[in-house]
Amino acid sequence: MSDIDSIAGLEAILGKAPPAVGLKVIDHVDATAQRWLAASPLMFAGFGDADGIAITLGGGDAGFAAADPATLSIPIAALDDPALAVAGASFGSLFLVPGIGETLRVNGRVAAVDDGDARVAVEECYVHCAKALIRSGFWSAAPNDDAPGSPDAFAGASCFMALATMDAAGNADLSPKGDPAGAMTHVAGDQLWFADRPGNRRTDSFRNLIGQPRIAAALLIPGASSVAIVRGTAMLTDDETARATFAVQGKVPLLATRVDDVDIAIRPSAALARAKLWPAAAAPADIKPAKMFAEHVRLNKDKGIGARIASAFVSVPGVMQSSLDKDYKTNLY
Repeated sequence: MSDIDSIAGLEAILGKAPPAVGLKVIDHVDATAQRWLAASPLMFAGFGDADGIAITLGGGDAGFAAADPATLSIPIAALDDPALAVAGASFGSLFLVPGIGETLRVNGRVAAVDDGDARVAVEECYVHCAKALIRSGFWSAAPNDDAPGSPDAFAGASCFMALATMDAAGNADLSPKGDPAGAMTHVAGDQLWFADRPGNRRTDSFRNLIGQPRIAAALLIPGASSVAIVRGTAMLTDDETARATFAVQGKVPLLATRVDDVDIAIRPSAALARAKLWPAAAAPADIKPAKMFAEHVRLNKDKGIGARIASAFVSVPGVMQSSLDKDYKTNLY
């Protein structure tokens, strides 16, 4: 087995992230992201400290979380595990909007917990591509309360994962992963395995695992109201046998992740139940992920020549949407 324990080893397999990838990240919650939050009934939140990283869900009516440009406010009562939200904790989040494949990621640090809200000082805000939700068939699910009760069976039936990681400096991050049931995760003894498919090219979680391997994750079976909370220590591998078990449509992922000493706890999620995700409502007409990508590139503080060229390119009407459509069609696996 060939474990990946260095950035050089990672880049030898995936290549270096294109410089333009970082241009979609802004350091505040702009008006387009505020509209996203107003339409979102569900979030996944990772909280990190010196003891590691933990994950919980938050949910309610659309708009349960809100933000001004500098601060994201989350009602403590909306979290399944409110005890995780403490001042000083690093924070990574993922917000979903029914009917939309893309997700909104907001990262930062909990500045205060008062008046029933956790207030997060925002450091990063950006839209994540739709590949994970497309592969999982997330929004096509029907309500289903018959989820497996054993960790092994739940993991095998899961289609979506929210993965919380933390870098060596303690900064939290949360990324989506999705696959058809049976190709997403499997459990072998005290290990959980999952595939790593094409994503947004930032490779944040990969790099985090190399510097700080403790992870937390939430496994979902779209349609169900229970979740499996996973904790353990992860290692990336390019082992051919391990990767081959995750082949889909004849395509084998470049990497797989092994989680050692894994702990899996299945529990009902009040946040997921409150969010009422399934059957999915129609996507809001005023949220256009492709336009958000373009707007965030324009708002990025990098004003170098490369950034100016990228901003001009994505500002051409229809270009960003056509680029996304092509990527989702030709680079899904």
